[in-house]
Amino acid sequence: MPPKVIVVAGPTATGKTRLGIELAAACGGEIVSADSMQVYRRMDIGTAKATPEERAAVRHHMLDVAEPGENYSVARYVEDASRCCDELLAAGKLPVIVGGTGLYIDSLISGRDFAGRDDGDAALREVLSAQYDRLGGETMLARLRSFDAERADRLHPADKRRIIRAIEVHTLTGLTITEHDERTRALPKRYDAAYIILSFRDRAALYSRIDARVDAMVERGLFEEVDGLLASGLPADCTSMQAIGYKEAAMALRGDISREAAAERIKQNSRRYAKRQLTWFGHEPEARWIRWDGEPDFEAARLLSTEFLHSRGIS
Repeated sequence: MPPKVIVVAGPTATGKTRLGIELAAACGGEIVSADSMQVYRRMDIGTAKATPEERAAVRHHMLDVAEPGENYSVARYVEDASRCCDELLAAGKLPVIVGGTGLYIDSLISGRDFAGRDDGDAALREVLSAQYDRLGGETMLARLRSFDAERADRLHPADKRRIIRAIEVHTLTGLTITEHDERTRALPKRYDAAYIILSFRDRAALYSRIDARVDAMVERGLFEEVDGLLASGLPADCTSMQAIGYKEAAMALRGDISREAAAERIKQNSRRYAKRQLTWFGHEPEARWIRWDGEPDFEAARLLSTEFLHSRGIS
């Protein structure tokens, strides 16, 4: 049997960090972050990174492991985070994986193989995206058809994301995306994960909490954080600066929009992201969902989580 881990996931602004810390403290575990932007150093406010006080309460891993100018890929995350989990398990400690980046979590739990990576997937995707924009969907679809007619026949020329993904997988692995997905599904999972997913019963309550958090980020110095990153020479078009909160703030600092308009865009984009997160995590069949009625009740959540974890053989 694969070793057991806890996953605390869900949309942005639902209290994952706090519940993860409380469960880790109760189970003798440590936090392994699963957030695609919290890996970057000096990007703290806009990513809602755990505070120094929270990190002092329970040890955190996979925070501040890359420079903002790097293209930190999902392949690199799986390599780094699985090493963290394995070291914790070897030391008799329970990994508590906390975050909202579904692709990172699923790839880590499944032990997904990124054959041929060398951190080239993000860079390759950018190249393919530029080629798609320059050559058009028909041309890129014909390219895909040359080695994977089955998948090409199922895609529309306007489906940029899936066309690029299929070409990327073949370039990196030598497999068609169908072969790659079948091989991945056939592999035993690396970890036996007990999923606890946080959300709100009322979508409006979630959105209100997101809006309040964006306001708090602005008050804490989000624009100043972004200004400092840009002043350090970080290109505005690098991967990390495309994150929600950073891209909009950079637009305001350039004078393209007002700070007030930037904050509203951050709220809107964060709400859209939360909706996508709900869709992603909704596909996890054995998860224990905790849906807040209003203000999060962490004491009740801890009790529900502990009961669920006991049923999964985790104490």
